[in-house]
Amino acid sequence: MTRRTAGNQGPGARAGGAVAAGRAVLPTLAAAQFLMTLDSSVMNVSIATVAADVGTTVTGIQTAITFYTLVMAAFMITGGRLGQILGHRRVFTLGCVVYGCGSLTTSVAGNLAVLMFGWSFLEGVGAALIMPAVVALVASNFPPGQRPRAYGLVAAAGAIAVAAGPLVGGLFTTYLSWRWVFAGEVLVVGVILWLTRGMAATPPTTAPPTTAPPTTAAGGRLDLVGTALSATGLALVVYGVLRSGSWGLVRPAPGAPVWLGLSPVIWLILAGGAILRLFVWWQEHRLARRAAVLLDPALLRDRTLRAGLTSFFFQYLLQAGLFFVVPLYLSVALGLSAVATGVRLLPLSIALLVAAVGIPSVFPRASPRRVVRSGFLALFTGITIMIAALDVGAGPEIVTWPMLLAGLGVGALASQLGSVTVSAVADERSGEVGGVQNTVTNLGASIGTAAAGAVLVSVLTTSFLTGVQQDPAVPADLAAHAEVRLSEGVPFLSDQDLKTRLDEAGVPPDTAKAITTANADARIDGLRASLSLLAVIALAALFLTRRIPSRQPVPSPTPNQREKKRS
Repeated sequence: MTRRTAGNQGPGARAGGAVAAGRAVLPTLAAAQFLMTLDSSVMNVSIATVAADVGTTVTGIQTAITFYTLVMAAFMITGGRLGQILGHRRVFTLGCVVYGCGSLTTSVAGNLAVLMFGWSFLEGVGAALIMPAVVALVASNFPPGQRPRAYGLVAAAGAIAVAAGPLVGGLFTTYLSWRWVFAGEVLVVGVILWLTRGMAATPPTTAPPTTAPPTTAAGGRLDLVGTALSATGLALVVYGVLRSGSWGLVRPAPGAPVWLGLSPVIWLILAGGAILRLFVWWQEHRLARRAAVLLDPALLRDRTLRAGLTSFFFQYLLQAGLFFVVPLYLSVALGLSAVATGVRLLPLSIALLVAAVGIPSVFPRASPRRVVRSGFLALFTGITIMIAALDVGAGPEIVTWPMLLAGLGVGALASQLGSVTVSAVADERSGEVGGVQNTVTNLGASIGTAAAGAVLVSVLTTSFLTGVQQDPAVPADLAAHAEVRLSEGVPFLSDQDLKTRLDEAGVPPDTAKAITTANADARIDGLRASLSLLAVIALAALFLTRRIPSRQPVPSPTPNQREKKRS
């Protein structure tokens, strides 16, 4: 009579172990995904309140939000590589600790510098360690047949966070303080760390399989030069986009710095692109020497993976742009409270959740290409309807139906793209794909926030100045003073706040009324221009889905699986 050991367990025992591991790991990964997504949306309804509390402007908070996503995008590939060196569970745990420290720092921040250190940097680095590990840990803890469901449930947790984020932020900001949101995140991180005890560990790579690509080569060394090049290139590109609203894209704005006759923005973007090209060359150089790299450029030659990443980029660009522009319009331009703003965003959040969870359940064999195209079409339609509604009225009710359509579109995309990208390559490269995928999505979110905000502020400022300069009720010296104030970072105010400041300054009633009218018109012009940009991007994305497969791709077998099949 022989005793069955872990090495010779039968299929039933192994299946039972997989189910037990899945029950333990899925809540952990879903909670991490919830937290990462929540932090990207929870403060959008409270931008004005946070800005006033830490003594900065709306532009300052926009910078903090953008740099949070920028740090994630800059170091996501590095986080994936660290998972290969140290083990994905260990890096996941380390990321949670760093993220928790960032949340605690943010909760006590008294100025913008501390806020950006805790929120933008520490939380960004923590997320860069956590999110690639989530993709790899699903692959290592679930057999292939259960992975689509697992990836879907993790994505659903993110959708729930999008739905809950604005309302949670609004409730805490109105009745307690926005600081309690970040304090609560520390508690959630503690729960996640406790749950990691039941997660199957993924050991670090100690020796490469003979067929393994150089990116998974052993020698547990991190490509520090590649890390610096990729992070610097991405930082320059996104920072350039962020400053385009105040500095101008090519031609310098009034009062902006001038580099060689042009705006610094164009030089920052070009320099970032050149450094990223140098990064690619450096990776190819190291591959030729059989040295470990951050990213194998050959990975991006897979058409299915490239198509999925492209759609991911546009999804997050559009989603981040909407979640910056619309809450800012509702809370600052119309003066709604944080709770009222969150309620107005619920149609998008609920529709997103329903589509993300419902489509895979009701239509498990739906064509990914058709669903993705329908998602971008719904986004384009919703944004276009909102633009048209601005000509009829500018109250908060105009966002309801457009937000429903936009939510359905984002949810449709979320229901398909994760499975498309991860299934496009072999399981052994899931961590690498996770790093690239999250780099692309966070880069898209960073650019979406920066571009939408830059267009909104730029057009609003120009429209407002034109209005007050051409109105005979506004004295010339007051119009000149308004231009100086706008250049100092006071881009727009609600009608009530503007009226209060004008009264405090002793502006005559007729002049105050003219300025308030110009401000209201400028807000609509800015919102229309920003939404028009997003509509054009959604339409362009619709025509870039040709390489999305009509059927879900099947993962390529790993070397071990191929060996077992031959034997």
